[in-house]
Amino acid sequence: MQAINDFILAAAGQPWVLLVVFACCVIDGFFPPIPSESVVVGLAAVAATADVPNPLLLAAVAAAGAFLGDNTAYLIGRGTGTQRWAWMRGPRIQRAFRWAGAELRKRPASLILVARFVPVGRVAVNLTAGATHYPRARFVGLTVLSAVLWASYSVAIGLFFGQWFEENHLLGVIVAVVCAIGLGIALDLVISRVRGKLPQDTEPVPPSEP
Repeated sequence: MQAINDFILAAAGQPWVLLVVFACCVIDGFFPPIPSESVVVGLAAVAATADVPNPLLLAAVAAAGAFLGDNTAYLIGRGTGTQRWAWMRGPRIQRAFRWAGAELRKRPASLILVARFVPVGRVAVNLTAGATHYPRARFVGLTVLSAVLWASYSVAIGLFFGQWFEENHLLGVIVAVVCAIGLGIALDLVISRVRGKLPQDTEPVPPSEP
């Protein structure tokens, strides 16, 4: 166990770890299986007691990656629509696209801000915003704010839970990530209850013209 803790501590102090964070946050903006929250929260949990990586730098890198990822998704949606690839045509993601399309028509600003905290939701919203030609300048401004809020929130969770595990970084990472996932699920349920779900028979969002 001590060897694992030493490895985690050594890895967290390496400059390349921030490049990993940045890459995960960028890719997660348009490909939800990449667990950017877990990476950010886990490293913040280590930083809570080991002071590496620097929490402010971690938050800044995560925010920059999240912003670039969200805007990449917007451009993908604008160029290809929401049905180009097989993973987009699955029932769950299509329901998310339909939900995002309806919500963008009603209250786009709050949706873009909140969706950053829901992994599948943010991909659906970002792609749909591009596919429906939501104003680019407005989208950029909102994603700057949402990325900063998301990164600060993720780092704060890791710092809060990680501080209790000074002698066991591995356990601190596990507890922080599990709690972050639990909070994410709770947030998703609250958002679904407050904003409502789309009916199953809603027409899918049509792909945009090339």
